[in-house]
Amino acid sequence: MDKFIINGGKPLSGSIPVSGAKNASLALMPASILASGVCQMHNTPELRDIHTMGRLLESMGLSVKLQNHTATINSTGINNFEAPYEHVKTMRASIYVLGPLVGRFGQAKVSLPGGCAWGPRPVNMHIEGIKKLGADIELEAGYIIAKAKRLHGARILFDISSVGATGNVLMAAVLAKGTTLIENAAQEPEIVQLTEYLIMMGAKIHGAGTGRLEIEGVDELHSADITTIPDRIEAGTFLIAAMLAGKKEKSIRIQKCEPHHIGSLIVKLEDAGGIITTGPDWVELVPPKEIRPINITTAIYPGFPTDMQAQWITLMSLAAGTSMITDTIYFDRFMHVPELSRLGANIIMKENIATVAGVPKLVGAKVMSTDLRASASLILAGLAAEGTTEVLRVYHIDRGYESIETKLQALGADIRREKGEEF
Repeated sequence: MDKFIINGGKPLSGSIPVSGAKNASLALMPASILASGVCQMHNTPELRDIHTMGRLLESMGLSVKLQNHTATINSTGINNFEAPYEHVKTMRASIYVLGPLVGRFGQAKVSLPGGCAWGPRPVNMHIEGIKKLGADIELEAGYIIAKAKRLHGARILFDISSVGATGNVLMAAVLAKGTTLIENAAQEPEIVQLTEYLIMMGAKIHGAGTGRLEIEGVDELHSADITTIPDRIEAGTFLIAAMLAGKKEKSIRIQKCEPHHIGSLIVKLEDAGGIITTGPDWVELVPPKEIRPINITTAIYPGFPTDMQAQWITLMSLAAGTSMITDTIYFDRFMHVPELSRLGANIIMKENIATVAGVPKLVGAKVMSTDLRASASLILAGLAAEGTTEVLRVYHIDRGYESIETKLQALGADIRREKGEEF
């Protein structure tokens, strides 16, 4: 397994681009199942999860080619409606094929998903939503088996706003007979783009970007091309790198991003002392002389994203005071805390609240990645720490950050990838 060797304390400056959004691509790619034809998805990131989704679609008979950040998907050869465990076990987003398969073909057999190492993320909202649309669903030997002659419209109210469930039910509903209402729908940019893409394919959907989606089912869709939005979590991660390790009085510019997608993070970074300027597709940050301690509570979009919680804890580890970080989305997403403590961070956990007392410095050590965002937090810590940090099991980071070491090297970071220990 690969590892990163980071010699910390190197001041960063310059500019780097943001790749396409992983979570948007992982919803857009299964949407190709809904129509027969060839589509192109530009600005698709070269990531482990993207290749996993591509192999899953290919196992169903689709053709998937990823070249120069364009995914070309030909759905004319679909001949298998099963998503087997071997493809699904490594990535929870694989369940996105359930809605399109049932919606268009009236059948699906999808393995219960795997993915991140932390915490359960139940799929019951996906299942119950598609049941309301008229599918018969059984759980058998680790598989979701769904059947329907044709789905029909229904009113679906999610108890909590779920990105995955909203996307799955939305894709199932576009070909259902009649009108579907999705209440308390997710409003994340990735869901907004999925909605816009389905409309490009001929779907009739009202309310994009709101908590209430109204879908009038159509008989068929057609293929369409799209350009994937920038990855807001990658942009946010690099902004925190600038806060932690940026050259004083020098700016770092994050290019090819959507500033309004990370508005809540920008506000908090300014509260912490960062000087931020934004343009139509860029954000520029000058780091403060002293990081101020700022509390955050994660929330559904447009609140502070849970996917930035681990990185924020790293930032607050070097703040001049004490802060509290509360994750209301995933209570058990704190596996990075013991590893940050190995670098000298002072963090006390109580249930879903981390109390972080800022320390004067972090010191390099050997640490282990446990999930995607934890990996990012440890890399950030290594950039700011004195001495050498080894981050093990970086295959996690490859799931969601495209060539992160190359981009950080462009800013002046001393980071390299090496073969690491086997586990």
